[in-house]
Amino acid sequence: MSRFTLRPCAALLFGLLALNAFAGEGKPAPAAVATAPVASMPNVPSAARDNSNLKPFSEVIRDAQRQNGLFPIWRQNDKVWLEIPADRLDQPFFFTFNRVRGIGERGIYGGQMGASYVASFKRIGDRIQLIAHNQTYTAKPGTPAAHAVAEGFSDSLLGSTTVVSQAHPERKAILIDANQLLLADIPMGATALEMAFRLPYSFDPRQSSIGKTRADGDISALQVTAHYNLMKLPLPSGVSSSGSPQAVLPSVLEDPRSLFLGYHYSFARLPEPMAARVADDRVGHFISTRWDYSDDLSFKPRVHLVNRWRLEKKDPTAALSEAKQPIVYWLDKNIPVKYRQSVREGVLAWNQAFEKIGIKNAVVVKQQEDDADFDTAEAHRASIRWFVGTDVGFAIGPSHVDPRTGEILDADIGMSDVFTRGSRRQFVDDLPRAMTGNRHDAYCQYAHLAASEMHFSLDMLEARGDIRPDSPEAEKFVSDVVRDVIMHEVGHTLGLRHNFRASTVYTPAQLANTHFTHNHGVAGSVMDYSPTNLALKGESQGAYNMQTLGPYDYWAIEYAYKPITPEKEEAELAKILARSTDPVLAFASDEEAYEGADPEASVFDLGSDPLNYFERRIRLSRELWQRLESRQLAPGQSYAALRNSFESSLRQVRSATSVGLKYIGGVRQLRDHAGSGRLPLTPVPADTQRRALKLLTGQLFAPDSFRLSPDLLRRMTPDRLEYFGPARQPTELNLNDQVLGVQRGVLDRLYNDQVATRILEHSNKVERGGQAFRLSELYDTLQAAIWQEARSGGEADLGRRNLQREQVRQLVNLMTRPSSQTPADARALARDNARELSGWLQTALNKPRLSKETRAHYADTLAMLNEAMKASYTRSGT
Repeated sequence: MSRFTLRPCAALLFGLLALNAFAGEGKPAPAAVATAPVASMPNVPSAARDNSNLKPFSEVIRDAQRQNGLFPIWRQNDKVWLEIPADRLDQPFFFTFNRVRGIGERGIYGGQMGASYVASFKRIGDRIQLIAHNQTYTAKPGTPAAHAVAEGFSDSLLGSTTVVSQAHPERKAILIDANQLLLADIPMGATALEMAFRLPYSFDPRQSSIGKTRADGDISALQVTAHYNLMKLPLPSGVSSSGSPQAVLPSVLEDPRSLFLGYHYSFARLPEPMAARVADDRVGHFISTRWDYSDDLSFKPRVHLVNRWRLEKKDPTAALSEAKQPIVYWLDKNIPVKYRQSVREGVLAWNQAFEKIGIKNAVVVKQQEDDADFDTAEAHRASIRWFVGTDVGFAIGPSHVDPRTGEILDADIGMSDVFTRGSRRQFVDDLPRAMTGNRHDAYCQYAHLAASEMHFSLDMLEARGDIRPDSPEAEKFVSDVVRDVIMHEVGHTLGLRHNFRASTVYTPAQLANTHFTHNHGVAGSVMDYSPTNLALKGESQGAYNMQTLGPYDYWAIEYAYKPITPEKEEAELAKILARSTDPVLAFASDEEAYEGADPEASVFDLGSDPLNYFERRIRLSRELWQRLESRQLAPGQSYAALRNSFESSLRQVRSATSVGLKYIGGVRQLRDHAGSGRLPLTPVPADTQRRALKLLTGQLFAPDSFRLSPDLLRRMTPDRLEYFGPARQPTELNLNDQVLGVQRGVLDRLYNDQVATRILEHSNKVERGGQAFRLSELYDTLQAAIWQEARSGGEADLGRRNLQREQVRQLVNLMTRPSSQTPADARALARDNARELSGWLQTALNKPRLSKETRAHYADTLAMLNEAMKASYTRSGT
């Protein structure tokens, strides 16, 4: 899934954010200029003198065991001290924490990367402060601007502890109390728990402890078992009438009043700043952003740097050279053995891109042994590991970055086992309930769709007889998905963002060609969210998933990692960027995909004609429905299999429909700079919008769009062992409600203020003499498709009546409750449609032989429209 680089501020809530991403897949951490020193508050002496009341160093650590590291660790049973050499006070180091133990639901998972900081230890009297230095705002050292920056921006205190010893007589080092420093809620786990469950969990230092510790020359690592508790359980409460989130008890704990989380803290050496590379928006990399106040000559003080590993040739003069220090990915010992080869292949696939720029074996894979004495959560140890939970279904590729230069210092890919588990269907069904009121929605969108995609594909292939459950073919299919997902997540940890335009670079003919798809993939990049490349029945079948890197991936790696001497860098990067108009290098990221206006930038579409993909997916879903009609279950098999397959296909309809909707009022958004020969903004042609609207109304609003036989509906029951209690699945499948949910989403989008505004505005962007798609076309076409029965005086069944009520609700809202953003033309056209519909209904009511239900529905709708047309409107927001 999506990737994020943790911001120092937001990362403190990483316990809740599992993501990126949304989000959401997430955003990169801000950074400072490579040449900047560690930012700090105005210089304050560290008060290094010893007080006579402190014990001698040797007395404190008597009978303790020493582990040598960046900060040597001393331990005697449960008591732990850190030794701080005198020359390392006030000196920057790399401080990170990761969660190695969770509770298994609502984002509180184990194996998740936390935050990282450029930090230092600062002595104030007999206390040592752990300071996180603000690296975002900088100026050239020694200048007046540097003083202004120091006065204008603050560092942050992460924690503090006591000095417990006098200085060592030879080493001049001091001892600090590690228990006091780390048995505190530095990761803000209590906040994450409260956001997840709306319950006031508190960190409990008395029942928390330091577990395993490890140190070597560059790192000191300590694991903490952190206890959180509730003083009392809340009283049961009903649903809030305001819709505000309500408290919910964790469902996975023996006693919801008490839980343990595990954190892995690393104190690691900070490397000397490497040369930074300036980012460009035509190719997608995660970036580190700094504000450089050194001069006022720049139009804006922000500078954006590519996030990338420090990767150099052993022999800079050779055309192809081994990497001086390769990027090593450790495979955690918790990865299932049967998938380790697929994971390994997914990682090593990236070596092809590095070899093209002259670096051989840039990426190396190592397997953590079962008896290894290190944890893959340690800083400077890139890793891949599995994690589990009752409501998980995503993979994530976060990284820790040196904010001074954008250098990636660590990355920990998390892969949930839902992608490989036969019960992944349970995740798809449970997620909407499990995530209610949780801020995971932004990035779990991909998790839901990815799990649903694999579920639907295997159901379809099984129904056709192309793959048998639990067969070697099914195992290979799942292994290929694992490799595809790992390639995607490794790409994130190499610094690459999503590319949601990459799925449109190949034609349907190319996607149907087995040889082509095996050699070139099914999309231009592994950084897209590509659906399974499923052929219609009778068509040639290409590869199901990405088999290799796409051309965009090679290009993005070249820009970030190609070895270039400083004096040639600007010219060489310009040559690389000059290829940005190559169709196979097409790029768009989260901004275009989730803003919802560019039909070529979507999640889960495939092929050079996304409208064609939309139509094909609807046809595939209907094929599965037809196969379910005749499917004979084995004796003893649960009927829930039929219901699960149908609901999976309905999710496909909803997902594919979102692709078609982008064409209405859509605009192609390119990231071109001047001189490319293309315009950055191009409204979707009127004829293409009409084609999209015809497909949407024909596939979703026709009277027989969702017709299933009574026999199939009577056989679709829930799994009664999986769904019981307050969250149980209804015994009967309510087809009308589920279909209306899809149709309501379409109408909400098509009657949206932003869509109306774009359609109206696009008339200004059409060349003189050209034809623009009109808002009246949209509203008239929708009404004619939805009210076919009223126009002909015919009967409307329950499903049609539900859809018609929903369309009238849209009209009434536009007329009587427009928002401050509703265009006046939209309100006027809604009123015109209401008058037209009233005439149809009046005529229909004069027809004989209507059922009582249909007649009542027509009469009620007519009365509602008449009242709305008479009512004065109130514009919200004014």
